[in-house]
Amino acid sequence: MGDVLAGIHATWEFESDSVLIRFERGIRAPKLFQALRERRIPHEALESVSLSQGKRGTVVLHAVPRPGADPLMDAAAGQLKEACDPYRLVLPAERETLAEYYADELRTALVPYASKPADRHLVDPPGTPLSFKAYDGRAGFDGRQVTFRWFWTGASSEKWKAGDQTFPITALSGVEWRSPEVFDGHLRLLRRDADDGPAQADRDPASVVFGLGYGPVHESLPFAAAVLAAVRGGGGASIPLQAVPVAAGRRDPADIAERIRHLGDLHRAGLVTDDEFTAKKAELLAEL
Repeated sequence: MGDVLAGIHATWEFESDSVLIRFERGIRAPKLFQALRERRIPHEALESVSLSQGKRGTVVLHAVPRPGADPLMDAAAGQLKEACDPYRLVLPAERETLAEYYADELRTALVPYASKPADRHLVDPPGTPLSFKAYDGRAGFDGRQVTFRWFWTGASSEKWKAGDQTFPITALSGVEWRSPEVFDGHLRLLRRDADDGPAQADRDPASVVFGLGYGPVHESLPFAAAVLAAVRGGGGASIPLQAVPVAAGRRDPADIAERIRHLGDLHRAGLVTDDEFTAKKAELLAEL
């Protein structure tokens, strides 16, 4: 192969053993595509390829990944809207013949066991470090451990009592992502040592809660995919460790500054008293 097929919001480059998908970063492109930038999809990661009629004079070239082959799609668990599916290439109808040619080429490249789940991730996960702002805290992942740092106002009393959390990848068995575009959106870490059923996400120190403007798909889903890939990549094979509070010491000044700004916004809005503002600000500054 080696040819290029340019569509709406993405371009597919067909190589001998894979498809390189480059996503547009224009203002009209889905934010998830802009965050992903580009992805290389090995032929062995694909289950099927189809071409169908789209809307308003378009055709859609659609590749379906094998279950277990792509950490992003595994984490999404079927919750992505059609327009945000990174395996859909929307093309003007006049390119249908060309698209059918490439669809046939891809079909012939599928491995004989394409219908079977992959025993490992075949598509690279998003790179780390990653972070995003949830409703009740900030989540961070450096490739080795996940950290949750609670916001004073958003976090529940259960989370404040537990304190900021650090979860080594070796302590995790998976991750649950529930889209922020539906009710009860959240990201929950599944712990290897957890015996009881999970609490509600707003009370579970192993979860962060989404909300209007918090934990958007283009930030929280790549985060979930990176964590899932790290867990499945072998990190979860070690001796399980307990989730522990963030180690004492100096905090990231940028993180402290953001929390102070958030506190100031609440104070100006009259939601925090002068005494509460002064006491909490002093507490945050003491962490530097």
